[in-house]
Amino acid sequence: MKKLMIGNEAVSRGLYEGGVNIVSSYPGTPSTEITEFISKYDDVYSEWAPNEKVAMEVAFGASLSGKRSACCMKHVGLNVAADPLFTLSYTGVTGGMVVCVADDPAMHSSQNEQDSRHYAIAAKVPMLEPADSSEAYSFAKGAFALSEKFDTPVLFRMCTRMAHSQSIVEIGEREDFEGIAYEKKPWKYIMAPANAIKRHPFVEERTQKLTELAENCEYNRVEMSDTKLGIITAGTCYQYIKEVFGDSVSILKIGMINPLPVKMIKDFAAKVDRLVVVEELDPIIETHCNNIGVKVEGKSLFSNMGEFSQQTIREVLLGEKPETVKADSEVPVRPPVMCSGCPHRGMYYTLAKNKITVLGDIGCYTLGSAPPLNALDSTLCMGASVSGLHGFNKGAGNEKKTVCVIGDSTFMHSGVTGLINISYNMSNSTVIILDNSITGMTGHQQNPTTGYNIKGDPAGKIDLEALCHSIGINRVRVVDPYDLDECDKALKEELAAEEPSVIISRRPCVLLKYVKHEKPLRVDPEKCRACKRCMKLGCPSISFKDGKAVIDQTQCVGCNVCSQLCPFDAIGREEE
Repeated sequence: MKKLMIGNEAVSRGLYEGGVNIVSSYPGTPSTEITEFISKYDDVYSEWAPNEKVAMEVAFGASLSGKRSACCMKHVGLNVAADPLFTLSYTGVTGGMVVCVADDPAMHSSQNEQDSRHYAIAAKVPMLEPADSSEAYSFAKGAFALSEKFDTPVLFRMCTRMAHSQSIVEIGEREDFEGIAYEKKPWKYIMAPANAIKRHPFVEERTQKLTELAENCEYNRVEMSDTKLGIITAGTCYQYIKEVFGDSVSILKIGMINPLPVKMIKDFAAKVDRLVVVEELDPIIETHCNNIGVKVEGKSLFSNMGEFSQQTIREVLLGEKPETVKADSEVPVRPPVMCSGCPHRGMYYTLAKNKITVLGDIGCYTLGSAPPLNALDSTLCMGASVSGLHGFNKGAGNEKKTVCVIGDSTFMHSGVTGLINISYNMSNSTVIILDNSITGMTGHQQNPTTGYNIKGDPAGKIDLEALCHSIGINRVRVVDPYDLDECDKALKEELAAEEPSVIISRRPCVLLKYVKHEKPLRVDPEKCRACKRCMKLGCPSISFKDGKAVIDQTQCVGCNVCSQLCPFDAIGREEE
């Protein structure tokens, strides 16, 4: 049966048909949908893990038991999971294990633009990279057999464009995989130095065997045509090349991106007059070609930053720059903002009003850094706000005017260890947990604090207050971020305290289906004095027209935060 699929759905279908038994992941754009689609298959166990390291270790345990497993994450998530990955390269697998990682060229939703191919090279494990949904499906389906044959985890690289673009996939039936009987093998799975020393030669031998496979396998292919120009490429760039050149140039398309072939590249290079490597981000293929003595052009032509496109290829390789219509440069941009009624807005307004230094974290609440709130001073990586707050207070000694903010899911991911450090090493730090009862930024996935699992069934629920108390934080209080006076009082009291404290700013995300909105607010133009205090919230429902504040009735959810700021009682509900 043929079906139109986005790349992530195709990966999930390939894993499913390949006989995957257990999938553990942490949501992160652009990888999230792989696991969401997997969760629809009732004969596969799937879960959201607290973080990517846990997810990879769960997948390892499942593989150790003899089942086929997978874990999925975005590129920065692989940083978190790097510790188990590097040693998994030594232990190998029992049941096949696939690690899906999605890179984000152009940083559509990420804090950096790293290239995950470096991890495959450094960990010395194979990496596959599809060029469309059909390959995403077939590569994922075959990855388990590759994993078991070569006793290795397999990295499976996607990118934003590939994950979310669509193409036709011809799907089949699921392969029944009952599992491989578990055998106790301490020499293989206990990575004490004595055993690890013996496993390293195996890793090097495996790399050599995989290199031999790369010379003649289903993942790499040559498409010979006119020999004036030869192009070596992979992934999305292959599609751009085909759309620009069609079948008029010779192409070596790489699907196994690590290890790369040697003889295949040399033979292809010998057949063309000019050889160009087209790859996004870092010069991985180009460097390999230089190392094996093949002269190529690559990053001397193309940037190592951002995404490419058909236009990029056309301009660089054909010297053609198509005419385009440019928008009026005076048209203002529309920056991303927190939603109308976002529960984080009230707390951010309170922090900004009190001129507090705020260390931020990764989540939709990062938008609090934008004008007019300008509430954040830093955002580094998941969990860094809590650990960073401790370091900042130890360094600057400005404990009475500094806090950190972190979401409920991010706190469970990697913030709790930072809070343990605060408790243990006793910095007088105030941590604000922005609890909106969901993992918001990646599309409303459940997390350990929500009480529901990936399928929406009741699950274990972490009590944030009890957790904070249990690790030694005596001062823990909950506030409603829609109540500005309550937020202000809590902030001042906790900053004045002479011990660590936690404020939990709790109200569910306004986009959750079960959240019932109040009637929208209105501005009485007779009472409005154009003081613009309501505009300081940065709420997209509020604007100014004809010298008066106006509230968009289609956007306002009636949170009532703006009415608390109006000194003239100009904002209220219609019935009031």
